[in-house]
Amino acid sequence: MTHILVALLLLAQQGPGEELDDPELARRIRHGDQQAFRLFFERYHAFLLRYLERMGLPVEVAEDVVQQAFVMIWERRAQIDPTRSLRAFLFRIGHNRALNYFRDTRRLISVTTVPEMADPGCSAEQQADAFWLEQRLQAAIARLPARQRAVFELCFLQDLTYREAAEVLGIRPKTVENHMAQALRQLREALAAFL
Repeated sequence: MTHILVALLLLAQQGPGEELDDPELARRIRHGDQQAFRLFFERYHAFLLRYLERMGLPVEVAEDVVQQAFVMIWERRAQIDPTRSLRAFLFRIGHNRALNYFRDTRRLISVTTVPEMADPGCSAEQQADAFWLEQRLQAAIARLPARQRAVFELCFLQDLTYREAAEVLGIRPKTVENHMAQALRQLREALAAFL
């Protein structure tokens, strides 16, 4: 009986579990729930950091922007609308701060990394093909117009919905859909020789 009581007390101290969906997290954060905010942070920190790094921010700057974005969410928690995507709001803050950084430092936005595609257990020919494909894909993404590249990275690489990407970029979901279709068409054309 004592072990059950101790286990229940430990579970109660852990706060909200992974089963909380984003709207519930948004509601709890709005009401000042620090545990819900911690869970939201843990859930999206790496995704936002990776997105900002892919935009071309140096790692240390990207980390600072991520921290600033989460601080802004917490400071403005009373204004959170639980019917809107808090994840999209977070990405919008990060995206805008990254653009401010580029404006202030007059740097060009570039895609700097593509996930590893080669499996060390593959043959030399397969690894060469994977390397060639990675180089072609990286170059094709870098050649996309800035808005198409942003839409592609948000929707395809960060797995945001068209609606969430539209909120991040401040455009309509139909415009996101059009940019995504154009980006995919251009990437297919660029990779046609490989496919």
